[in-house]
Amino acid sequence: MLYRGPLSSCNYGCVYCPFAKHHESDAEHAHDAACLERFLGWARAWPGELSVFFTPWGEALVQPRYQAALAELTHLPHVKKAAIQTNLSAGLGFVEQCDASKLGVWATYHPEWTTRARFLSRVQVLLERGVSFSVGVVGFPKFADELDAIRAALPSHVYVWANAVKSLGYDATERARFERVDPLFPYNVAAHDSLGRACAGGHTVISVDGEGDVRTCHFIRDVIGNVYAPDFAEALKPRPCSAAKCGCHIGYVHLEHLGLQAVFGEGILERAARISHSYMFMPSRSRPGKRSPNALASSTR
Repeated sequence: MLYRGPLSSCNYGCVYCPFAKHHESDAEHAHDAACLERFLGWARAWPGELSVFFTPWGEALVQPRYQAALAELTHLPHVKKAAIQTNLSAGLGFVEQCDASKLGVWATYHPEWTTRARFLSRVQVLLERGVSFSVGVVGFPKFADELDAIRAALPSHVYVWANAVKSLGYDATERARFERVDPLFPYNVAAHDSLGRACAGGHTVISVDGEGDVRTCHFIRDVIGNVYAPDFAEALKPRPCSAAKCGCHIGYVHLEHLGLQAVFGEGILERAARISHSYMFMPSRSRPGKRSPNALASSTR
């Protein structure tokens, strides 16, 4: 479950991001907290296996309620994974309260808002606690040196990615620079044909908002059910994608013909790929339901 409640503020002020422009009022925070607690109540009672990924419109981990939610979820026996997207600016003392083996962190490094040393000190906590995580930057060419530096500073098993800014239209040199660090960058820079394609969205992967409304993913607005309805599970079934293109990682990673489920394995929520830098982008050889021939997925997690 990709949970995205009404919270939409961030403690950073990136000029390209709309969520840096909003500061929640006390009433808005209370509404988000109520939505989160209702969802947690549902998760506690859900009778089947469950994984939860917090993908907020902003930065949620600086809010103690989201830290507490992650800690609780990781200790529920039927929850396989509880993960979050974050800028990693929050203190990580809460990790001590988690079952670290079931915690996932997708961490974005913003060089314009923090220092590399401070960011890497937070990453070190994740390493020491055995948390599954990935790190990366927004793919502006001006950040390429910083991307190289964090790649060099981290163990080789940590996946370091670049999020393509598709409007830039990278030249060959810029693209090669990002691909040298992130072998999966060509997937991210592309807008994948998705209309009519098989996808886990709406079946084994769903998007849930603060009111409990369920969508196949964040990028398709049609509501297919509500988690608080007694017949919610009846809405979960295989269905082809209804969007013409899919260009965001949290969407296209679930398209079956790309074979990326095999690349990310149990680290799929936190974007923790298990790959070698010899991985080559070969989408033409991928077939629906098949593993991409050069995809290297570890079975050690």
